[in-house]
Amino acid sequence: MSIIQQRVYLASQSPRRRELLKQIGVNFELLLLRSDHRRMEDVDETPRAGEPAEEYVQRICKDKALAGWDALLARNRPLFPVLAADTTVTLDGSILGKPRDREDAAAMLRQLSGRQHLVLSAVSVALDERIETRLSTTTVTFAALSEERIHRYLLTNEGHDKAGAYGIQGHAGAFAQRIEGSYSGVMGLPLFETVELLRAFGYPAP
Repeated sequence: MSIIQQRVYLASQSPRRRELLKQIGVNFELLLLRSDHRRMEDVDETPRAGEPAEEYVQRICKDKALAGWDALLARNRPLFPVLAADTTVTLDGSILGKPRDREDAAAMLRQLSGRQHLVLSAVSVALDERIETRLSTTTVTFAALSEERIHRYLLTNEGHDKAGAYGIQGHAGAFAQRIEGSYSGVMGLPLFETVELLRAFGYPAP
């Protein structure tokens, strides 16, 4: 099978993940779970009581990949690997998910101000009965953020659908004094781990 013929399904609506896959030349097709009313409700992203952030993000990622595989079978589509990813932010052991509203986003940014936090990005690939997951952990140090700076950032609406209420690839890139780990992981898809997984499943990734 040629590289052109081989492809993967991306079980994500994130434009950032699409951009990152394009960046490394992966031939992919979108698999939008929300277009299938039988799925998506099965992927409950609520953290379990006492669940460590590392276990949480990998569990959700696996669930998304399995939901994608099941949707693929239900739609009678050609069978290629299903790639899913999930990203969360953790501070002092607490999970900071996507903000509920602008006030929640402001509260998250105040917590991150002048502090180090962890960005955990998991990536999973499912094919037939096989599923594998990799985890990327990155330490991000934020500058101290004034109320005015937080307010101006919230006006961009960049962070309303992102863990920790910010997107590193946008205006919030100016908040990060230091990043130790994977920049692409902070964006939502750690490319090193993604390529490792794809190659393990026989996809000719770079």
